[in-house]
Amino acid sequence: MNKDKDGIKIFTGNAHRELAEEISRYVDIPLGDAFVGTFSDGETQVKINESVRGKDIFLIQPTCPPVNHNLMELLILLDAFRRASARKITAVIPYYGYARQDRKVQPRVPISSKLVANLITQAGADRVLVMDLHAGQIQGFFDIPVDHLYAAPLLVDYIKKKNLSDLTIVAPDPGGVERARAFAKRLEASLAIVDKRRPEPNVSQVMHIVGEIKDRNVFIIDDMIDTGGTIIQAAQTIKEKGARAVYCCATHPVFSGRAVENLENSVFEEVVVTNSIPKKEQEYKKITVLSVASLLGEAILRVYKGASISSLFI
Repeated sequence: MNKDKDGIKIFTGNAHRELAEEISRYVDIPLGDAFVGTFSDGETQVKINESVRGKDIFLIQPTCPPVNHNLMELLILLDAFRRASARKITAVIPYYGYARQDRKVQPRVPISSKLVANLITQAGADRVLVMDLHAGQIQGFFDIPVDHLYAAPLLVDYIKKKNLSDLTIVAPDPGGVERARAFAKRLEASLAIVDKRRPEPNVSQVMHIVGEIKDRNVFIIDDMIDTGGTIIQAAQTIKEKGARAVYCCATHPVFSGRAVENLENSVFEEVVVTNSIPKKEQEYKKITVLSVASLLGEAILRVYKGASISSLFI
C-alpha cells in the first residue's frame, strides 16, 4: 500500500463481501480485520481486530435483504469505529434500503428512509456515500455530507456497445422520466413513457405507452427491480404494441420472490443490472451483471483525497 494511503482503512460487514473485496483490489488497500457475527439469540456481534485510531474509515455495507439484519450490522459497526477513535467514518451504502418509504403517502405512516438516515448519523457516520437513490430528496434527510453516485455512465457505455439501431428509452412510470431522459440524451435515442396505475404495493396495471415504440429497439430504464412485476408487464405491453426487441437495465437487483425466474421467462431479450446487491444463488441466462467496484473505489479515493466526485459523471 502506498504511503499516501496510510491514513485510510476499508472494512465491510457481511452484506456484500464480494463487492468489498473487488473495491479493495481496485484501490489497492487490503480489507480491514473485523469480526461480524451473531450471538445465539440473534443479536449482532462486532469486534474490530486492529487499531483504527486516527484513521479514515470507509465501511462498505449495502442495506440489501435481509434489510434489517444488514442495517443493524452497519449501525453497530459504525458505533464500534466511533468508540475506537476513528478520525472520520464514511458509510459506503451501494443500495440504500427503506428508500421507497421516503414520504407520507397516506395518514399515520412513517417516513422510514428519514428514520434510517437519523440512525446512521447517530451511530457515528461522518459522511455517507450512496448510489442511485430511489428518491433524490433522501440526501436532504441527512445532516451530514452525502455523495450521491450514479451507475448511469456504466450502463450507458454497455448499451452503446450493443450498437442497437432505432433505439427508444422508456421510463416505466412518470417518476422515472428524468432518469430515462438523461439516458436518452446520452444515447441520442428517442424517449417514451409507460402510463400505469398501482392499485396496491407490488401490483401495477399498465395503461398505455406515450411515445413511438413500433419497430424499434426498446430499453426500459429503472433504478431497481424488486419483484419484476412492473417492468415485465410494461415489457409485455411494449412488445404487443410492435416493439422489435425489449431490454431493461436497472441499478439495483433486489429480485424478491420469484423475480429471477419471472424475468428469465419474460419477453425481455436481456436484463442489465449492477452488483450493488449480491447475486442470487440462481443461474442467470437473460440477466447481465455489471460491477460497480471501480466506480465506488474511485469515489472512495476521491473522498479521501478531497477531490471532486461530480467529475466522475461528466
